[in-house]
Amino acid sequence: MRSWRFLVSRRWVGFALVVALLAAGAWWLGEWQFSRLEERQLRNDVIQRNEAAPPAPVAEVVPADGELDAEDEWRTVTATGTYAAEETVIVRYRTRDGASGVEVVVPLVLDDGTAVLVDRGWLATDNRAATPDIAPRPPAGEVSITGWARRDSSGESTVVSDRSTRAISSEAIGEALDRDVLDGFVALRTEDPAPDEDLARTELPELDDGPHFFYGLQWWFFGLLALFGFGYLAWDERRGPRTRRSQRAEHAPVDREHHAAHE
Repeated sequence: MRSWRFLVSRRWVGFALVVALLAAGAWWLGEWQFSRLEERQLRNDVIQRNEAAPPAPVAEVVPADGELDAEDEWRTVTATGTYAAEETVIVRYRTRDGASGVEVVVPLVLDDGTAVLVDRGWLATDNRAATPDIAPRPPAGEVSITGWARRDSSGESTVVSDRSTRAISSEAIGEALDRDVLDGFVALRTEDPAPDEDLARTELPELDDGPHFFYGLQWWFFGLLALFGFGYLAWDERRGPRTRRSQRAEHAPVDREHHAAHE
């Protein structure tokens, strides 16, 4: 049987480095999945707590000169005002059950002149041909709403062009409409009076843990498998070809006897 000196050869050192990188990458990806699991569980706790809380006026949850706190997202809020229907903004590329469509966002002007953006729901339509004018009209006059407080999106997808965007940002939409709006937006649940044509309402996200736990275990398993595979190959290399041939020779008579017994 050979010594372990072959492990310091260039080929085996390079092989060991590749396996170490693979194992470290698998470990990091497993840790990332478990961190995603923790984030999802914290989000679920916030949603469940806020869903159980009594509705609050939107001005109490979102101060006029402040931001919507992450702990208040998905809190049920109420507001009364008048829709600025001529300032409707559509959010493109929102798919539901495989169908293309848009979200319809309309400013609700409050008594003090400020406005809160209201995502009135989803409309099935071809994204390329969609314009704000195709959206059903909201109720006219004073309207009372309830909905979930939602935080703004960020990044390049929030750019507004021709009253169209790919993600909702109160700052970007407010600037495009030249209107003072509260931070975040409200995902509509109810309107009073009811509109002539309803849109598909926003639903609460799934409150399960998702696949992150099992994905994390899978990545850790792959890392351990890489280490085990390296150890086995090194052990097999140390045995050497003579040991492997002798072991095969020892089993050969038994195999021939077994074959002859069945003839």
